[in-house]
Amino acid sequence: MGIDLLLTLCVLVGAVALFVSEKWPVDVVALLVLGSLLVFGVVDPSEALSGFSSPATITVAAMFVLSAGLQRSGILQTLGDLLARVRWSWLMTLVMMALVAFSSAFINNTAIVAVFLPLVIAAVVSRGRSPSKYLIPLSFAAQFGGVCTLVGTSTNLLVDSLARQSGQSGFALFEFTPLGLWFVAAGMIYIMIAQRFLLPDLGIPNTASDDHRGRYLVELQVPEKSVAIGRTGSTLLPVEVKDVFLLEIVRDGAMLPRTETIIAGDRLLMRGEWNDIQQARRQLQLTHDIVARDLDGNPEAPRVHAEVMIAPGSALVGKSLAQLRFGHVYRMRVHGLQRSGATPHQRIDNIPLAVGDVLLVDAAATALEELRPNPAVVLLGQRTQPRIDKRRAGLSMLVLVAAIGVSALGWMPIVASSLLGCAALVILRCLEPEEAYAAIDWRVIILLAGVLPLGIALQKSGGADWVAHNALGWIGGYGPLATLATIYLLTAMMTEVMSNNAAAVLVVPIAIAAAEALGVDTKPFLVAVAFAASTSFATPVGYQTNTMVYTAAGYRFSDFPKIGIPLNLLFWAMAVVLIPRYFPF
Repeated sequence: MGIDLLLTLCVLVGAVALFVSEKWPVDVVALLVLGSLLVFGVVDPSEALSGFSSPATITVAAMFVLSAGLQRSGILQTLGDLLARVRWSWLMTLVMMALVAFSSAFINNTAIVAVFLPLVIAAVVSRGRSPSKYLIPLSFAAQFGGVCTLVGTSTNLLVDSLARQSGQSGFALFEFTPLGLWFVAAGMIYIMIAQRFLLPDLGIPNTASDDHRGRYLVELQVPEKSVAIGRTGSTLLPVEVKDVFLLEIVRDGAMLPRTETIIAGDRLLMRGEWNDIQQARRQLQLTHDIVARDLDGNPEAPRVHAEVMIAPGSALVGKSLAQLRFGHVYRMRVHGLQRSGATPHQRIDNIPLAVGDVLLVDAAATALEELRPNPAVVLLGQRTQPRIDKRRAGLSMLVLVAAIGVSALGWMPIVASSLLGCAALVILRCLEPEEAYAAIDWRVIILLAGVLPLGIALQKSGGADWVAHNALGWIGGYGPLATLATIYLLTAMMTEVMSNNAAAVLVVPIAIAAAEALGVDTKPFLVAVAFAASTSFATPVGYQTNTMVYTAAGYRFSDFPKIGIPLNLLFWAMAVVLIPRYFPF
């Protein structure tokens, strides 16, 4: 084992550990990988920076902009309005999945879910149904719809780019479509059957009141006349308040044990169901943080509580409310924070925000209306939909169809047609330049550009061959079909615990090396990686769309493996049977 191979494998192991641990954002890990490979001399500067000029990276950025053109025009909201007209539950599920799957074949699927999420909630609540029966199908449909075209997901483009870098022929725009349609059909049939038995009914949220579902982290102040003064934290909460827990007593910025006696001016960090917290607050005469009087605006203007979700790619991710000056910038107060998983034991203002966090805000109706079009957040609950801009919608659709059409006809590469499409959207005033830049999820771009050199290093150092021979060598004795099944399963398992793009970058070089060792075509193995990395159903953290619906519906972690693992196994079996039929060895 040469020194370059040893260093590459060390970087590979470190990258996997960091991606799985989620201690650092995936884009930061990608830059660390890139820098390590460059410092160790495994790749030269041109190879290290090649990810930034990769057709996959540029095409993904361009597709974000093209998707934004349709989103800003209001045409996706019009599609969502169709759901509210469907009377039967089964038909609403079918129509929703069909619309989402079709849209996701051409538009970024996280953008699709961000648009459809509040629309679906409003549509099902208006029919007296629980959103928890529909939001997992929404996320899953966006995923299996994305595998139908080369531009459906960033992972497909990434696999194509890695294949071309290694001297393979790559994929045409609609080469995935015949196979992808089988997955869409099977996924929809499975969801239609499993929806009734495997998805929980968590009730109907009352969007017209303060009935906010899920556990919130809330920070309350102890005023001078509060009955909480003189009590200890362990004896504070009334017996009749069931689902509230006192986490910390905060005094002068310091965290005190729950055995401390409470005095005026203390802040209490509590976690629990919103209605129970409000009951405890009233009985103990506690108050929400006033923050600043100038946030009140017109005292006669109506004020509302609303739930605001942090969207994927949001500029708010990783920053605290204090750093953002959230209250002053958006003119609203944050009364609670809901986060799946472990509860942070620190003041709400100091918690770095994460994708899927839900902020319970108190704001004037006018401030919420100004917040609605902001791509950094998703406003949950019922809302008035903006009117469609027919001019923008028509031009945006025409530009998207033209960009995809000229590539499908072979007149120019998809990277060229998508870039021309972005320029056309700005020239035709469908998007302002600032909106085009804001539409790009730069974390995804940095991730792609940062991890692509790892694929080069694995090929160049012989690391892919080493892994293929040592890890997959014994499986190769059972033939290419067994190897394909193993590669699909390996990719699917890695995608459940790390970024789908990161999983693809790590497995593609190994898949190519395994195919070459067997003396067969590499395309079946590349398709297996693309499909497995683009469909993550078993955990709420494996894919961003899962994280979004996880928080919005108040699901438990166990709800995902219950319905997702059988679907993963179904897709695995289908891949083993169908991939060789459409992409022969």
